[in-house]
Amino acid sequence: MMKNFEDMQKMGKDSMDATMKSFGTLSKASQQIAAEFADYSKKSFEEGTKVFEKMLGVKSLDKALEIQADYAKTAYEGFVAQATKIGELYADLAKETYKPFEAYTKAPAK
Repeated sequence: MMKNFEDMQKMGKDSMDATMKSFGTLSKASQQIAAEFADYSKKSFEEGTKVFEKMLGVKSLDKALEIQADYAKTAYEGFVAQATKIGELYADLAKETYKPFEAYTKAPAK
């Protein structure tokens, strides 16, 4: 009976350790993702401001359309790159958060 109690205590401790490791990983990755979103937002705002300033100095419709088209292309490419990066961060988050629990999914040896 005492052996089963000790096994239960060890299992509970191991489970708590895995959970704490997982929460630590989640916290760190969430901060990294938030920083990426903040950096992208700042960069996007700065680029938009530069384009707006260029548009204020334009004297012809053709030049304005050219600036707008260039900005749209650059903004789209930047968005796709950032979305890919964020997607990779979320995938890494899922993998790293699950790692401490991998031992629980393996079938016990008979």
